[in-house]
Amino acid sequence: MTTPGVDSRRPAPLPANLPARPPGSVGSQTLDRGLRVLSVVAAGQPMTVADIAAAVGLHRSITYRMVRTLEHHDLLERDQGGRYGPGGGLAVLAGRVAPRLQQAARPALEDLTESVHMTAFLVVAHGDQAVTVLVVEPRSTLAHVAYRPGARHPLTLGAPGLAILAGRAPAPGERAEVTAARARGWARSESEVIPGYRSVAAGVRDSSGAVLAAVAVVHVGAGDEAATGAQVAAAAGAVSQALG
Repeated sequence: MTTPGVDSRRPAPLPANLPARPPGSVGSQTLDRGLRVLSVVAAGQPMTVADIAAAVGLHRSITYRMVRTLEHHDLLERDQGGRYGPGGGLAVLAGRVAPRLQQAARPALEDLTESVHMTAFLVVAHGDQAVTVLVVEPRSTLAHVAYRPGARHPLTLGAPGLAILAGRAPAPGERAEVTAARARGWARSESEVIPGYRSVAAGVRDSSGAVLAAVAVVHVGAGDEAATGAQVAAAAGAVSQALG
């Protein structure tokens, strides 16, 4: 949560599915390593160079060079404790993803966040990952959860990913939460991406009826989840309508 002048965002867990790269599987080993470092840190957890090196399986000196290069390009930023997190440059890059979708979603997210007093965000699927491309934080609250564009996690975890999967045809072995989300029209999750945090999400459909994104809110503590789910679903419907 954030309060005026204080950034108290809780760390997100490391991605559990960071794939191994077999030798010769990429054109540039250096670029591949840099992108792997960025993917780990972009999960939202402040990390030391040693943490990052252990997560990606690289020597600390190599990792340090990668991190400093990404910091130079504003893709990572270092806090006072020497830990690294996503940099402002990621938000710039995320702002260039699906601009029409973001334009259609912003008014609905602004209305939603002021209505439920929670941070609202827009997520798209990229392969098997759920990627946040737009975040709107409430302006009338004393404290709220801070979230950043560029954050990503597996589609199978967290309400936004579950909502996107629920918009697809039922798949063998899918999580019960996906089936439940498909039936009720919105998804829920608790402590799946960030420990202690809850999220509610609903799918955004294009003119063909296919789900191409999810509108979500994130919060801590209990609340009227059914009421929040209905409001999130209504916001997702408004984005779908705006897309035509």
